[in-house]
Amino acid sequence: MPAPALPYFDQVLQRLAAGDPQLERCFGNHVHWGYWKDPNPSKRSALQEFPQAAEALTRLMLDQAPIQAGQSVLDVGCGFGGTIASLNQHWDGLALTGLNLDARQIERARQLVQPRAANTIEWIVADACALPLAADSLDVVLAVECIFHFPSRQAFLQEAQRVLRPGGRLVLSDFVPCRPLAILLRALQSLHGAPFSNDTYGPIDCSWDQRRYASQSKSLGLELSNDVDITVHTLPTYAVVRELFRAMGADRAVRDTAQIEQLSRWGWMRYRILTFSKPIAAGP
Repeated sequence: MPAPALPYFDQVLQRLAAGDPQLERCFGNHVHWGYWKDPNPSKRSALQEFPQAAEALTRLMLDQAPIQAGQSVLDVGCGFGGTIASLNQHWDGLALTGLNLDARQIERARQLVQPRAANTIEWIVADACALPLAADSLDVVLAVECIFHFPSRQAFLQEAQRVLRPGGRLVLSDFVPCRPLAILLRALQSLHGAPFSNDTYGPIDCSWDQRRYASQSKSLGLELSNDVDITVHTLPTYAVVRELFRAMGADRAVRDTAQIEQLSRWGWMRYRILTFSKPIAAGP
């Protein structure tokens, strides 16, 4: 399957190749939202603190696993390898795999992140909905802010369940709508036969609310064991992203980001970290 058209990633890669120092500092490692303990920083401090906030969101997700030495960990939609880099830096004896459908992102990750201590790292260009990995081979699967680009959440959850060992965990972050908005989005998708798409973020499916996540994961053999709403702590990210797009002269991207921000501030779209467990089969 070819990588979906994601204009914002094209823009980021172009600016990084051009040597944009501000974009390198903010998105050269992690390309996802940030987590601020204080959700009301000044505009200037938010821009300065963004790299630390992005790392804080990663560490918050890793705490949900939780990660332990000796585990096998897959990061799906790994971007430029920021999450793998964090795992590689803070734990020893990990078998790490970063997977992405975009070969350009994998190539940058491969150049940036080298294994340390007893860790191993493998980079794979592949589809998250058809993982080229053996069943029952992983302790943890991570999907940091990427599942809304996948062609099928159900197919990905099924694949995650397949590759996880009994007792293993899937931790993902997602923009989760309130139920009325989810129903509306699913109706529009059914009418148009495709997920919502815009000129900045490409195809985006944000139609799964909490109820659907819980019911669908259960039917696929995963238990939703934890659900953390961190929306308020991610809101400063919008000003940062709008400022970066404005500096790039991407006015349409500024407007698209502002629209998503309003949905979050009104409470219609929540940023959540969801943790799923693969049950351990009961003995005879």
